[in-house]
Amino acid sequence: MIAARWPNQTVQVARRILRTMAVLGFAMALSHCATYHPLPLAKETHALSSTEAAVLTQAASTIDRTYLKPLRLTLDAPLDLNAIAVIAVLNNPELQSLRARAGVAEAQVFAARLLPDPALSGGFDPLLSGPDPMAAILGQLTVDLAALRSRQVTLASEQASSQAVRLDLAWMEWQTAGQARLLAIRTLALGQVAALAEESRKSADAQVLTHSRATQRGDLREADGAALRSAAMDASTLASTANHELAAARLDLARVLGLTSGAQLQLSAPSERVLKPLPDAENLSQIAISQRLDLRALAAGYASQEAVVHKAVLDQFPNLSLTVTGQRDTSGNVLLGPSVAFTLPLWNRNRGGIAVAEATRAALKAEYSARMDQTRSEVTNAVETLGAARRQHRDLELAIPALSLAVQRARAAASRGDLNPSLVAINEQALRDKRIQLVHLKQSESEQWVSLELLTGVPEENW
Repeated sequence: MIAARWPNQTVQVARRILRTMAVLGFAMALSHCATYHPLPLAKETHALSSTEAAVLTQAASTIDRTYLKPLRLTLDAPLDLNAIAVIAVLNNPELQSLRARAGVAEAQVFAARLLPDPALSGGFDPLLSGPDPMAAILGQLTVDLAALRSRQVTLASEQASSQAVRLDLAWMEWQTAGQARLLAIRTLALGQVAALAEESRKSADAQVLTHSRATQRGDLREADGAALRSAAMDASTLASTANHELAAARLDLARVLGLTSGAQLQLSAPSERVLKPLPDAENLSQIAISQRLDLRALAAGYASQEAVVHKAVLDQFPNLSLTVTGQRDTSGNVLLGPSVAFTLPLWNRNRGGIAVAEATRAALKAEYSARMDQTRSEVTNAVETLGAARRQHRDLELAIPALSLAVQRARAAASRGDLNPSLVAINEQALRDKRIQLVHLKQSESEQWVSLELLTGVPEENW
């Protein structure tokens, strides 16, 4: 009797153990499950709150970028180019979005490290008729071995892809900082141009008014003032255009900095750049190829695609899955045994996936080569443009002192009554035109230096 009951007792104990393990496993699984928390979208943009401004100030004092200097940020004080770049890197909305996307890449690396969960299935077949006394019970535990086989290459692909995302983010930060500096330079230059254009408009209006009074006195003819009125209209148009361009530049700068369009920023003029010898284009090209973060990001993306090709090659082999089945049939027999399932590589063999992966790899390689050639060409063109602007700058600086002296002599002659005041106004306008041209040349030269820094990927002092 004892021997006869032993098998049944063993089965019952095994059932209790399995039920206990199932309950515990289910409870543990639930304890590690994530919970859902809604994250609503913002309905509208707004100006920086006092809390956000304090956070921005704190971040500016501890910013860690090789091309930026930490600073004690005060938005009400005049901002230099470094402060403008710091605000852009920290507060630009597009960069904030890219940082969030970089978190997605990190999450994908985390997911690639995880082992695949086994699949557990069970079945219960109640006995409806027949001589056997029991219902059939079936349980299966399946593990996907193919996922384990490709786990390392998948992880390598995601890690390289995450590195590419981080490098792209760093490159976009560098580009955004440079764009903010360019817009600050443009805003400062357009402010000077607008001031000179306003002087020209006032001078032209004054000449028209003087001529009108002389005409009323009968000293001059009405027809003689046509040229003056035309010049006044041109001066007014130029002043209006300059003010419009200045307002647009301020709006673009506020957008890059992540500030509202009504933000009033004070900019401090950068120190005059000492004229240095032109840099060697070939040397800068080599620096760009070795230092530019976008090229390193492309290389990381290519490494990720190499792992994808490797995985596609591995996927041509049979996909294996191991299943352990335990069951009790209607006669009370308890069975336990493994089974293996795999696909037969007869027709497909993942040839399509391999072809797509290899074609993508070839496209990335061609893109990398094209980007290097483009970098060399852009650096060469920027150096040539800088040289042309510098030559015009030097010629104009030599011409302005002589023209300024001529204006002073004309004013002195007009004060003595030896010269018509209208001729003095013409000379003054010619001087203002030269000064406006000089402002544009200085702006172009400063922009070209910043553009060269952006193209090489490192600040000028690191060339």
